[in-house]
Amino acid sequence: MIPSFEEIDSPQKLKQLPFSSLNDYANWLRNYLIEQIAEYGGHFAANLGVVELSVALHKVFDTPNDILIWDVGHQAYAHKILTKRKSLFHTLRQFEGISGFPKMSESEFDPFGTAHSSTSISAALGYAQAAILKKIDRQHIAVIGDGALSAGQAFEALNNAGTSNCNISIIINDNHIGIDPSQGALGEYLEKLEFKKENFFTDLGFQYLGPIDGHDLNALISVLERSKLLSGPKIIHIKTLKGKGYEPAELEQTKWHSTSKFDKLSGKNTKPKDLRVKYQDIFGKTLLEIAQKDENIVAVTPAMVSGSSLHFMQEVFPDRVFDVGIAEQHAITFSAGLAASGLTVFCCIYSTFLQRGYDQLIHDVALQNLPVIFAIDRAGLVGEDGPTHHGVFDLAFLQTIPNLCIISPRNQMELRNAIYTASIYKKGPIVIRYPRGEAGEEFTDSPLVKLEIGSSVVLSERCQKTALISIGTIGIRCQEIAEELNISHYDLRFVKPLDTSLLKKVFEIYCDIIVIEEGQEIGSVASTIMLEASKTNSKSKIHSISIKDHFVSHGSMETLYQIEGLSNSKVKEQIHSIISQSIN
Repeated sequence: MIPSFEEIDSPQKLKQLPFSSLNDYANWLRNYLIEQIAEYGGHFAANLGVVELSVALHKVFDTPNDILIWDVGHQAYAHKILTKRKSLFHTLRQFEGISGFPKMSESEFDPFGTAHSSTSISAALGYAQAAILKKIDRQHIAVIGDGALSAGQAFEALNNAGTSNCNISIIINDNHIGIDPSQGALGEYLEKLEFKKENFFTDLGFQYLGPIDGHDLNALISVLERSKLLSGPKIIHIKTLKGKGYEPAELEQTKWHSTSKFDKLSGKNTKPKDLRVKYQDIFGKTLLEIAQKDENIVAVTPAMVSGSSLHFMQEVFPDRVFDVGIAEQHAITFSAGLAASGLTVFCCIYSTFLQRGYDQLIHDVALQNLPVIFAIDRAGLVGEDGPTHHGVFDLAFLQTIPNLCIISPRNQMELRNAIYTASIYKKGPIVIRYPRGEAGEEFTDSPLVKLEIGSSVVLSERCQKTALISIGTIGIRCQEIAEELNISHYDLRFVKPLDTSLLKKVFEIYCDIIVIEEGQEIGSVASTIMLEASKTNSKSKIHSISIKDHFVSHGSMETLYQIEGLSNSKVKEQIHSIISQSIN
């Protein structure tokens, strides 16, 4: 029997549909996605753009035996619905629900996790090479967006794959946009590319098929069937529209990249409007403020103009904001070159994406002691995007780097002062880390004050033998807890260099020192303070409230704070336990 559209939740059931019904099913699936994301939120426009591609892929190929890897993985919602997760789709991005990205441990249909970009070709090539060695007959398909294709790793993989004899099909989903419009010469090349016997890809050793209308199911199925008959590496170039089928998303693709709940008829957000200003907006507005006074200031970002709120500066000084595409390694070394030429460079990267440029941070910036300013957004937990996006490792991997200065401001005023301080600091690289989230009721245009490098803030001092030391914006909640429990509280502010004079005083006064941070326990600031305490032969006990040695799940911020022991109630429980043990 032919299944109803509502019943289709696997490739096997999809394959039972006659070809004449596929277009109607694709329309149904697109509407289903709109309804589900309107109800629960999630990545939106990118998923609407690949509905026909998702249907064609699972109609033509034998997944999971054939290897299908999506890149970037936030466009894999239709894929999830078609691979036995339709009944769980209402749990998307919720704690203990399904992930918003492909995840190997979640499904056999997800052969590789792809929440960061530009990894699919390398992974698919690995699978393809293994198939040759193990004599396995299967197809290997990597779906990569034109934005993700701008990254260095994608080019490295193309270089390797083009001269291989591996059976790999690389589908370029060409829609001219990541979150923001795609940047660089490759996007312009793809825009002009028509079918030719020879082009960039054929010169690298690929068979080129395209360009194909990515919303024409008949054309898609035909080219995918043809690709199965060809041996060796292949490029299938398709053109799609991000936000396809939902007019508001088609018109404002950046805005609709990801969304909270909304009314599907009007397109209006149904979540109560949050008027509080976000930390990234504090950064963006303050950067523009100082850039208006200093023409030497420039900003660099790897495809995160809107996410990092650089649009404020870009609108006024478009020639001083550089979006280099999804290319963190290049962004950092490019920033180093700008700084070596005497410019004041703000390199704006999310914490989780800074991991991808670690060698450049050490070799090209810190080793040469160049005064690049790293604005590290999304530091700490980020909620529903989950373990691939939590910014919980930067404190550990940044502290180990010589010449680096690290500021973790407590509130929006401190963030503004940190940005100003960094703009006039010329002794080497400096990092400012701040979270995703709200910074207060409204933007405060406070006077900019230079911070003393390595200085901490005394927020409260009491006669008890217990003190809190907080790092970053978690200090706002820590101050409430310190007031309630009548204990001392210090805001470290500078992770590096440490305020050793203040720490020496704290070691002399307090029996129990509790360090609270939104980062990993191993490599934590607490462990650095423990080392400092050992140098002074301090008898103080240093306690760490931080994230244990595991990857943090996805879920709401409230849920994750509770699970990780960082909610107010959990922090108070741990402090009470420490105090009671000290008394006993």
